[in-house]
Amino acid sequence: MISIGDIFTHDFNYTQDQVNLYAQISGDTNPLHINQEVGKASMFGRCIVHGHYSASVFTKIFGVLLHPDGQIYMKQNTMFLKPMFVDTPYRAVITVKEIFPEKNRVLYETKIIDVATGNETITGEALLMNKKAYVW
Repeated sequence: MISIGDIFTHDFNYTQDQVNLYAQISGDTNPLHINQEVGKASMFGRCIVHGHYSASVFTKIFGVLLHPDGQIYMKQNTMFLKPMFVDTPYRAVITVKEIFPEKNRVLYETKIIDVATGNETITGEALLMNKKAYVW
């Protein structure tokens, strides 16, 4: 049974090859993401991972790892707090924030934490519907 306050975590990182592929697929070939010289000269001192690619870990969690059977992703809002970098350990933290039993929906708090520093890099919320798993 899913309850308010339930937490799910997933540790992950991104590689430069993955970022390059995302740049190719999305068409966002901004050199800040893929050109090491541009990244080094930037205010970040190195290339950064695309914001939406960084947040795509939530689709992996909801689509594959957490109640995936029947899962319908209805809404995601995202605030980008700090840049994310390749080859850096991160932890996605998903917390049940609110339950709407009559609609088979759950509102989750979503965030990504830099494991080494403890800093939040992304925060937001996701609303999902699941008529198989979200039954009370």
